[in-house]
Amino acid sequence: MTAIERSRTVAVVGAGTMGQGIAQVALLAGHRVLIYDINHALAADGVSFVQDRVERMAAKGRIDRTEAEDAIGRIDSTGALADLAGAALVIEAVVEDVTVKQALFAALEEVVSPDALLATNTSSLSVTELAAGLTHPGRFLGLHFFNPAPLLPLVEVVSGSATDPAAAELAYRTVLGWGKTPVRCADTPGFIVNRIARPFYAEAFAVYEERGADPATIDAVLRECGGFKMGPFALTDLIGQDVNEAVTRSVWESFFRSPKFTPSLAQRRLVQSGRLGRKSGHGWFPYGPDAQAPAPHTAGPEEAPAKVTVVGDLGPAAGLAELLEEAGIAVTATEHGGPYIQLPGEGQLVLADGKTSIEFADVVYFDLALDYRGATRIALSAGEDTSERTLAEAIGLFQKLGKKVSVIGDVPGMIVARTVAMLIDLTADAVARGVAAAEDIDTAMRLGVNYPLGPAEWHDRLGRDWAYDLLHHLDERCPGGRYAPSLALFRLGYAEGPEGAGDEGEETE
Repeated sequence: MTAIERSRTVAVVGAGTMGQGIAQVALLAGHRVLIYDINHALAADGVSFVQDRVERMAAKGRIDRTEAEDAIGRIDSTGALADLAGAALVIEAVVEDVTVKQALFAALEEVVSPDALLATNTSSLSVTELAAGLTHPGRFLGLHFFNPAPLLPLVEVVSGSATDPAAAELAYRTVLGWGKTPVRCADTPGFIVNRIARPFYAEAFAVYEERGADPATIDAVLRECGGFKMGPFALTDLIGQDVNEAVTRSVWESFFRSPKFTPSLAQRRLVQSGRLGRKSGHGWFPYGPDAQAPAPHTAGPEEAPAKVTVVGDLGPAAGLAELLEEAGIAVTATEHGGPYIQLPGEGQLVLADGKTSIEFADVVYFDLALDYRGATRIALSAGEDTSERTLAEAIGLFQKLGKKVSVIGDVPGMIVARTVAMLIDLTADAVARGVAAAEDIDTAMRLGVNYPLGPAEWHDRLGRDWAYDLLHHLDERCPGGRYAPSLALFRLGYAEGPEGAGDEGEETE
């Protein structure tokens, strides 16, 4: 199936920021574009804004002058819905209100041709519900662009329960032809990105609520150890605490208040206090000309041990042995027992596994890293029975590798590890339920929220039972269902080999 012909008109309903961005994308792809708003003056302003942006692009040499002049002449505005009769595709970008959108599409059905596609840019409402009452719901779907639409490549192509597969394919091919990266998605709360991304925020807030670490430290660990471009506290301050919490609450309610999506009480209190982030001058962090951002906790210098023993297979942290040797630390390896790094003072350094240090005599946990060589910060946690010598040796060891060290509370799963495990679990569950293909979820999370790896890629890298085992241990220590591994994750271990998660998930403590 081919895309909608460039000679056909694309109509955008709604002249706000998102509507203008979508109009610009379709315009520069070669279509005639018509912006509609019930307030014609707003629609005309939207056209002028798009034309100005195209003009600036030409002035900067980003597009050819002739191309720009041609595009400027192909966009127009209207305040009459009847003028959209010739459109091959109508994309709605109006207020997030079911009643308003349903009324709009009912009116559009009376105007457009039978073969025209109708699409909503909603980020939170059900595509299936919006199509209810339409005479021809098969041609209705979601095209969720990300803001700013001209710059961000991702578009979620969402099929409602009644969407004709041919209509979804036509929309997919069209968006692909516009230079975007479309991903196919079923109509589910949050679609792909807003569904899968919840643990990135939720686990950080949970660590904070458990008094494991302060916001600046959690953000720093996720950035400098986990490889995320921005920490969740700074990111929600940028998005707006009210906006982020509303999305979280919407997904939670849509999943019948599943513990997997439970909102944060700490964030609720922030919203109630009016500390909404950058736009209000204060959120998790203060803003303004005189504001000083809190610094993450960083441990003072400690002496590195001269030698260590690597016991067993460190799994995702196996590369540490080579880094230690490069740093001049003598490494002895033994295959039996473990997995842990035996320190000279008889303490053990263990990769986060969902357990707590207090359960053992003398253990320090270290967090998962995207890349231990490239990481600039490592988080450590110690229990009440961990000796001062063991903690000092652990700090010194990572400092010898050139890493800053943040010591956090004895939180099971730590920060990066529990976040990644939850992302993997939600992805496995979404794939099993037919929400989207694993490849599309990975693409959506990399492009939509700039993750360093897609969750399925993380799963492949970490091993088939890593996330299952960590969540299994977390669920034992934090019962209630939030960390219970999904059936899909359990099955995934078996599907990938005879010694999967079902065999290795029960560990002897």
